[in-house]
Amino acid sequence: MDIGAQVSLYPLGQVDLLPGIQDVWDALEEAGLQAEPGPMSTLVFGKDEIILEALRRGFRRACERGPAVMVITITNACPWPKER
Repeated sequence: MDIGAQVSLYPLGQVDLLPGIQDVWDALEEAGLQAEPGPMSTLVFGKDEIILEALRRGFRRACERGPAVMVITITNACPWPKER
C-alpha cells in the first residue's frame, strides 16, 4: 500500500542531536526513499513495507547512540508531492 509518513526522532540526553537523526535519514535513503527533512520532522512517501522497515532500521541505529523517542504519523489519505 502507498503511504505517507511524518517522522520525528528526538535523541534524549545527548549532546549532539544530529547523528541520531541522520541515522534515520540514512536508512530512508538506503531504502531508495526520497525524504523531505523539515525543521521538526521528515516527510516520506512510498510503499508501507519499505518505509516501515527503513524506520525500524533507522530507529535501531539511533538507539545505539543513546535513548531516543520516535514519533511517526502514517496516512494513506494525504496527497503525494506533485513531482511524483
